[in-house]
Amino acid sequence: MRGAKAVVECLKEQGVDTIFGYPGGMNLPLYDALYDEDHIRQIVTSHEQCAAHAADGYARATGKVGVCLATSGPGATNLVTGIATAFMDSIPMVAITGQVDTGLLGRDAFQETDILGITMPVTKHNFKVKDAARLVATLREAFDIARSGRPGPVLVDIPRDLFFADVKYERRIHEAKKSGKPDADFLICAAEAADVIRRAKKPVIIAGGGVIYAGAAAELTAFAERYGIPVVQTLMGLGSIPRSHPLCVGFAGMHGRKVANNAIAESDVIIALGSRFGDRQTGNVVKYMKGTKFIHIDIDPAEIDKNIPSSIGLAGDMKIILRLLMQPEPLHCTGEWLKHIRRWRGEYAYDYEVGCLTVPWALHHVALATAGKPYSFATDVGQHQMWAALHLRVEEPRSWLTSGGLGTMGFGLPAAMGAQVAYGRKRRMIHITGDGGMRMTGNELYTIARLKLPVISLIMDNSSLGMIRQLQKVMYKERYIACEFAHSMDFVAYAKSFGIEAEAVTTQEQFIHAFRRATQADEPRVIVLKLKKSFVEPMIKGGARLNEFVEFK
Repeated sequence: MRGAKAVVECLKEQGVDTIFGYPGGMNLPLYDALYDEDHIRQIVTSHEQCAAHAADGYARATGKVGVCLATSGPGATNLVTGIATAFMDSIPMVAITGQVDTGLLGRDAFQETDILGITMPVTKHNFKVKDAARLVATLREAFDIARSGRPGPVLVDIPRDLFFADVKYERRIHEAKKSGKPDADFLICAAEAADVIRRAKKPVIIAGGGVIYAGAAAELTAFAERYGIPVVQTLMGLGSIPRSHPLCVGFAGMHGRKVANNAIAESDVIIALGSRFGDRQTGNVVKYMKGTKFIHIDIDPAEIDKNIPSSIGLAGDMKIILRLLMQPEPLHCTGEWLKHIRRWRGEYAYDYEVGCLTVPWALHHVALATAGKPYSFATDVGQHQMWAALHLRVEEPRSWLTSGGLGTMGFGLPAAMGAQVAYGRKRRMIHITGDGGMRMTGNELYTIARLKLPVISLIMDNSSLGMIRQLQKVMYKERYIACEFAHSMDFVAYAKSFGIEAEAVTTQEQFIHAFRRATQADEPRVIVLKLKKSFVEPMIKGGARLNEFVEFK
């Protein structure tokens, strides 16, 4: 069969049912091959960057490999930010780019770019296929790499003439690889870790995104319950344990909950599960490590000892490791520690009894209104992202989509779109963004409207880049520059120009009614919250210990 048809057949055998992309001259043969294909839904986005973010959101929501397509030159380079976002957050993705004909490679042909060189630092692997006989094998390898071990994005660059070449194709059923049995040294190390855990007086579990990607949420909960260990979550780890669980302490880090940060700061043993100890999570590393023993569990051996020299490192399948750690009988040493944490909960409880519309109040209302119902959340990056992590109640794995490692403004809307495509009408996405991020990728409201996707967008409009303004207050003596916008944008009119119902609110009562109307309507909706400028609290001081906070006046 022709190369383009073989690519489509490879996608089908890998379980792909949806792709996001944008056509161009060098990938047009692939789009032509999709013309008669009923098993793969192709979503044309408004911009290639958003195709990558949508594939990313689809992958985060489903656990499957997300797929995006672009042509050569600017089409391929427009994918780069989305690929880098997926790479930093370990999201399985395959990006397929068209390329100029093999005879034109290296001749600066129209729209030729070295997309392999450009994406090498931000992909798990990348390929340029120059031989049609290698096309099928390369695509299969790309999917295997994307989903195996620590997941990540893989790029496959295909010259246009290979889409027309004759290719041999025999269907192969994809089979998931099974984890090998732990060796003797690993079992000894696991036994040592288990003994440290069962004897700890003030242990804390840090649950990162790796818990979710490993499908180990149930094992995490069972492990925490067996030993009576409180669980704090990284930004990527929200949903790894239900927010309502008594042992869940919540979000920790630079803007983490005070109870969570205090728990880490006062702990004697930290068990990190699928977390890379990023700088926004640890604060001052020397102070972070002082007086604490670390047990680091991750699928990627390169993460062990990279940022925090661990007392004990266990690299491998998290489910298997947690089962091993649960074998010894607990000593029940954590009773006083849990009482201490409960006191912190009461001391640092947030007061939602405010008389005006604020982001924390609005998100608390969203949390209450959606409790027990099939909703998921996608955020952009900035103040609203931190408020969402603090005040929403994420109960399930894969129901929280956000850009963690790269911190990509503009991520939220296309990611919500990709997840909503995956969910259909079974579940509904609530997209939370600021005015800055919305101006970056708001054009995907067109795609959402065209496909009638019931995404609810909440735009926190304070006419500023709130997080930049907050950093300028704390670090630059309130010398506000390039962060405030006197020329406001009418987001209601903007949404309506795409055919989406929208309204602006300024009071709590208005928001309550607007949100109820949005949830009752089976169609996309936009609510614009007109807000005063304010600051996210808590916030740790630069160079400080994790429980040393900035005082805002």
